[in-house]
Amino acid sequence: MCGIVGLFAKNPEVEANLGALLAPMLFEMSDRGPDSAGVAFYREPVAAGHTKLTLQHDDLNFDWSALRKGIKEKFGANKGIERRANHAVIVAHADAAPVEAWIEERYPDVKIMSAGEAIEIYKEVGRPEAFIETFDIKSLNGTHALGHTRMATESKVTTAGSHPFSTGLDLCLVHNGSLSNHNGLRRMLRREGIRFQTLNDTEVAAGYMMWRQREGDTLTEMMDNAFEDLDGFYTFLIGTRDGFSVVRDPIACKPAVLAETDEWVAMSSEYRSIATLPGAENAKTWEPAPATVYSWEKEAVR
Repeated sequence: MCGIVGLFAKNPEVEANLGALLAPMLFEMSDRGPDSAGVAFYREPVAAGHTKLTLQHDDLNFDWSALRKGIKEKFGANKGIERRANHAVIVAHADAAPVEAWIEERYPDVKIMSAGEAIEIYKEVGRPEAFIETFDIKSLNGTHALGHTRMATESKVTTAGSHPFSTGLDLCLVHNGSLSNHNGLRRMLRREGIRFQTLNDTEVAAGYMMWRQREGDTLTEMMDNAFEDLDGFYTFLIGTRDGFSVVRDPIACKPAVLAETDEWVAMSSEYRSIATLPGAENAKTWEPAPATVYSWEKEAVR
């Protein structure tokens, strides 16, 4: 079943309180996805040529300082490490690919949740309300954020199998629905060099988008191709560095609601999440149409 939430800030006040506003939205989706929860926040972008990495290790006592020291010696790195539970954010003074390859070789037990200039992904198994508390989601700021609560139906309940899935630099995906041709797509994408960590069909959709991005697709072109190549029922919320997009499959049987005010844009699987936001009673609210891409980006609203 699963639950999706998204919030896009239109002014600095909402940006400063983004986590405090998103957390109640995510909580409202707890009964749609009690197995795990995750968020992607776009916040505090690093300088061009640098990479922000969100990393995860199962051991809460893992020595992140040693890993950061190694990155600093090899590539250069900022002094600070921002820790949230068993996740850590480290900024490397290099492009993403060589840093990720170095981490995978030296620290194979460390999972790379996301990489880019602005994205931070946090996700974990367990009840969404516990996730919100453990990761202190209410304290996060940012320009926009995506959230997901999972009810696992097609793969194990694991951290790696939770949403969001990173689909490229500053690109991520959360999904409500089911793909019917994901096994065939997974085999095709593996031939294209896309790697997978889980049997989750959403990871296949994420890998597909990574592949289409690598092939040079714009977001609109990517989704036009997806309507041809992805069989099944789905609502996607796609995060980019500058905003997010909402799209449903051509039949659109999975639930989705959009709302917009002068202060924010919100998306959720159910209106009750949006109702937690200030000014929701005066928002323009509608159900997104089938096979239609709805997008909001920072430059477009400022």
